[in-house]
Amino acid sequence: MAINVFQAAAVFGSIARSSPSTGWLLVSLISVSTALVVNQAVSTPGAVTATPTLTGVHELETSAQGWLEIQAKPIVDHIVDRLGDFASVAIKPEITVTTSLRDTSLHIQRASGEPVRLDRSGLGSARRISLAVWEATSDILAEQADDLDDAAEGADPARQVIVVYDEPDTHLDYHFQRDVMRLIRQQSQTPHVSVVVATHSMNLIDGVDIQDVVLLRTDDQHLTVVERLGSGKHADFDRHLGRIATAVGLRNSVLLHERCFFAVEGPTEQQVMPLLFNLSEGLSLQAAGIALWACGGNDGALSLARYLFTHGRAVLLVVDADSQVRNKMFATSRLQRNFDGDYEDVVVLLGQKQGVFELEELFDDEVWVRVANSEWPREGGWPQGHFAVHRAGKKFSGDVERMLREHSADGPSGKPEMMVKLASHLEGPDDVPQASRDVFTKLRKLAS
Repeated sequence: MAINVFQAAAVFGSIARSSPSTGWLLVSLISVSTALVVNQAVSTPGAVTATPTLTGVHELETSAQGWLEIQAKPIVDHIVDRLGDFASVAIKPEITVTTSLRDTSLHIQRASGEPVRLDRSGLGSARRISLAVWEATSDILAEQADDLDDAAEGADPARQVIVVYDEPDTHLDYHFQRDVMRLIRQQSQTPHVSVVVATHSMNLIDGVDIQDVVLLRTDDQHLTVVERLGSGKHADFDRHLGRIATAVGLRNSVLLHERCFFAVEGPTEQQVMPLLFNLSEGLSLQAAGIALWACGGNDGALSLARYLFTHGRAVLLVVDADSQVRNKMFATSRLQRNFDGDYEDVVVLLGQKQGVFELEELFDDEVWVRVANSEWPREGGWPQGHFAVHRAGKKFSGDVERMLREHSADGPSGKPEMMVKLASHLEGPDDVPQASRDVFTKLRKLAS
């Protein structure tokens, strides 16, 4: 069964009814400090008569109450396990022979005999008691599933159970939040059980598949709008996005909430762009509401950018200008088809306007010399000519990396390290290449 996560507040209640003709009373065990509802059939053999007297009614109520106290024992045990400093725990249901369960109270004492008042013991303790009740709920659901497996052929069809949680991990530390997620998964995997969770918790949202996440918001007319990341045949779209997001390490909460997505080719750009952005703009990408991801090559970056663009998300794809030379997918005609003729609003071929092919070429020889003499020293130092000569080669970044490794004992281990050290030595916004600053300006506008 799927887990549905709603980002909105939810209000829900319990249902209880009686059937005198069968002697079955359906009640709801309502957890402490939560709106979780679990339906459990209660049998009181011989307690119902055709014309009950007042004494008979009282006996029926007493019998049902005693039966419920026995049935609540597993819940009591879970509470004791969860809060070991409570020496005495009792659940006291109050029954009236009407169409509802009148009340259920929880009595707790510490080892000293002091009664525990949940309204004065802190929200965390109350929430941990709720967690204990939910664990007992899981046991009940599992027992019902086992009973269905053992039921004779031709028995009544199974009753579908929907378990609803409202902000279940509020006031819990991370350890107990993980327990909540484990319980929700366990319950959702039980036959004939569905789970709905209303939450603002990023931990819970990130704990489920993206296709199971639904966003509830109010529009300008104050009407509730239900949104998923896809539209139309949303299940296929969301599964596709979920696979891509998993591959590139994007969390569900990022997909839901970031205002702008910044796609780059690989690990070099992924490590360097945050440094350049911070130096240029005076704040981090995250603070600006921009989600950065590297897609393991320009093909992957183009695929995810096209998907997000198609579904109305703000996205900017930045790849080296040589991508258009090396990959037919970046031909102008194909970009126009992929982005409805507006590809220049979505795709930046970095260095194209400056007449260079890659990010590394945007930094002038003076910057390269200053950083090389500091990070990768060689006997006699590095003159500017050693870098200028490689600008006429086939691949500036590869030629420079190889030169640094061959002529310096401290040469970089790879291009990502080389570029991170270069970016770390920049001293102010003016040291950031203008082409990169133009990209950042565009990102800020998209994220605003």
